[in-house]
Amino acid sequence: MAGSLMAVTAAPASATHNDYGCPYGAVCIYNNAAPTSGIQSGGVYWAYGPHNLSNQFGDHYVLNNQYDDAWVELCTGYNGTGRGESIISAGWGFVENLSPINSIALGTGDNYPCSPP
Repeated sequence: MAGSLMAVTAAPASATHNDYGCPYGAVCIYNNAAPTSGIQSGGVYWAYGPHNLSNQFGDHYVLNNQYDDAWVELCTGYNGTGRGESIISAGWGFVENLSPINSIALGTGDNYPCSPP
């Protein structure tokens, strides 16, 4: 009897990339300091530029699931202004105290909108 061959194919890794429910290419803010707590309602950000936050207090996990050299900066003022508290590079996530944070800004390159602390 002749043996049979079976071909197996897989989707490219980038097509299925997803960390803690955060879609690839997005920045996500989670309900609390654990990424397993789930993403907040409205806590997925795709577009470059500033995004105002409201009623964010205490520690939250913030995941930058963007690609290449994209970053997210946490700003004390609204509309991506004020003092920059943290800059998270693509592919990284950290527990951040969002009590002093009023906006986040997504971008690329080295043109961070918030002033350094």
